[in-house]
Amino acid sequence: MNNTTRAAVLVAMLTLPGTLVAEVLSLTPADPQPSAGSLQSGLAVTYSYPSDVRTVRDAKNALKRRSEQGPPLQGLSYEDNKEGEPMMTAKKPMKVAAAITGYIKFDAAGTYTLDFLNNDGLELFIGGQLVADYDEVHACGYAGETEVDVPKAGYYALEATYFQRKGTACLMMEWGPDSDGLEQVPDSAFFH
Repeated sequence: MNNTTRAAVLVAMLTLPGTLVAEVLSLTPADPQPSAGSLQSGLAVTYSYPSDVRTVRDAKNALKRRSEQGPPLQGLSYEDNKEGEPMMTAKKPMKVAAAITGYIKFDAAGTYTLDFLNNDGLELFIGGQLVADYDEVHACGYAGETEVDVPKAGYYALEATYFQRKGTACLMMEWGPDSDGLEQVPDSAFFH
C-alpha cells in the first residue's frame, strides 16, 4: 500500500462512524466504598419542571433554579412509554429535567461495553468518566457504545442529567462483554 492509499484509509477511519475503536475509559471506584448496609436499592432523583427544555444545559439550569426530591428510581430500566404516561417517578410526563445520583455495582473487574437508550437528552458519568452524552431532542435511541475498564469489583459513583421534552420517554442502560453481548442492567445493580 502506497502512502497516498494509507492516508486515504486513515482519513476514512477517522471520519466514518464506527470505523475507529474508541479509547477504553478507566473507571474510578468509589473511595471509600460504601457498606452494603448503608445503601438503599435504586437511584436518587431530583426533578425540575421547566416551561421548556431542549438541552442538557437547559436541564441543569432548571435544576439549579428549582428542584424537588422525587421517589427513587428502580434503576435505569424505563422502556419507551406512550405519550402522556408517567415518566420515571416524575409528577409530569413532559417537560421534565432530572438529576440522578447513586452507585452502580460491578460484581467483577474487567472490560465492559455500556450503552444507553434515552429520550430525550442524557449526560451520564460513572466512576468519574463521561459514558453517555446524547444531547438533543429525539425519539428513544441509543447514545452510543462506550467501552470501560472496571479495575475492581465494587461500587462506582453514578451521576446523570436527563431531560424529557415532549412525546414519549425512555431511559435504559445495557452492559456486556462486547457489542454482541449487551443486556439490560438489572435494577439490583443500582444503589443510593
